[in-house]
Parts: sequence; structure tokens; C-alpha cells
Amino acid sequence: MSLGLLGKKLGVTHVYDEFGRRITVTVVQAGPCTIVGVREPARHGYQAVQLGFEPVDEKRLTKPRLGQFKKAGTAAFRYLKEFRLSPVPAQAKEGETQPELKVGQELTLSMFQEYELVDVGGTSIGKGFQGGMKRWNWKGGRETHGSMQHRAPGSIGSTTTPGRVIKGHHLPGHMGDALVTIQNLKIIKLDAENHLVLVAGSVPGAENGLVWIVKSAKKPGVVKKPIVIQTDEGEDEEDAKKAKAKAKAKAK
Repeated sequence: MSLGLLGKKLGVTHVYDEFGRRITVTVVQAGPCTIVGVREPARHGYQAVQLGFEPVDEKRLTKPRLGQFKKAGTAAFRYLKEFRLSPVPAQAKEGETQPELKVGQELTLSMFQEYELVDVGGTSIGKGFQGGMKRWNWKGGRETHGSMQHRAPGSIGSTTTPGRVIKGHHLPGHMGDALVTIQNLKIIKLDAENHLVLVAGSVPGAENGLVWIVKSAKKPGVVKKPIVIQTDEGEDEEDAKKAKAKAKAKAK
């Protein structure tokens, strides 16, 4: 995982790009985040940064959590999350090093740019106990011809061999309320003044839920700007005339 930002999902809306195309976006208030702790390989065995998000009254925190903030000398925050940093490879280019990160440093949207691909993670909306058709998209049984089995799971076992239910069988159970990451979402717009990010597509979690945004793991640093789709009207007219001529020839 690379360095990212914590944020809060505000809702869904739509915007228009520079060519007038309508895009559904999710609005996320990302940052500012404060570095509360730095993990070093020599001391902790791995490299990571702990970020705090959304200041909170000290009365709402437990004493152990509050002591962590006092030891770091930072304000108290409602949310804490650790981002593991990948070490710089031995074959890195000259001058390519990890940015210097210190406790108390504030991180903002300046680490991202418009039309960059990012990964967004969060806790999905809990659905409680659900049946197999909703949880696993079962097709279901027959609806007619006297069938009495429409949404039930049916037989799940087998005979003597193997004589048990296979592990991981899709059955009714608890749905949602799990950590979900959606990869390669495109940043449509950045509002640095209000700390807002407009991300194309859906983001896991309910409104006002905690989310985190990091650079794309599969396509780091990739920027996909909108492409103009142009058509040559002259060629279209010629194609239409040729099609009409062929139709007339066939009719004769």
C-alpha cells in the first residue's frame, strides 16, 4: 500500500466534463490528515505512517488513545489508520527516495492530480442476515408447474463420497459490513480549498462513513484524461450515399 488520505463519503452527484459528457461521481472529503506516528524498519521491522483524521474532543477518547496523541504532541483525532509504505527498490533511479515524513506533518490533496487513477477502500453497508438469492445472486427455482421451491437453497450435500458439505459453499448468512477496496477509480475533480475529491463511480460504505484513498496499486501514476470523440461528417454522408446506391441496385 502506498501513502494516501483518510476521508469521509459525503454522497453521490453528477458533473459534466469539458466535452459535455455526464459523469456520475462520489464526493469524498479527503483530509487534511496529520501524521501521528512513523514506523521505521530499524525499530519496528517495517515502514509505515499512521494518520489521524477528523479532530475530536478529548473527552470522547479513552485514556490509552488520548495518551498516544499526547506522546506524539498532536491534536486528538476520531480516526487513525496506518499506511504501509513499500521500500525503495535497490534498482531505483538516482535521486528517487521516499519523501521525508515527520510526526505532526499535515497531508492534503496535493499528492493527487485530476484524472489520476486511485484505489478507494471502506466498510461496505451492512445488510444483516440475507438469503442466498440476495447474497450470492442465485437464479432460484422454477416459478411455475407446481414447483414449491423458489428461493430455498435445496440440496447442499452429497452421498458417501465425500460425505460432507464442501467448504466455502454459498449459503445464506451475514452480508455486508466488510472491508472493500474498489480499484482504478478516476479522480474527476479536486477542490483543494474545501478538501473535496470527486471520484467517478461508486465508493464503498454509507454516507458519512470513513474511506481511504491511495494511488492505484496496479496502475500507479496513470492519468486518463477525457478523449475527444470526433466524426467526419463528410465521410458519413458519403457512406450514406453508397448505402442508398447499393439498396437501389438490389431493388432493381
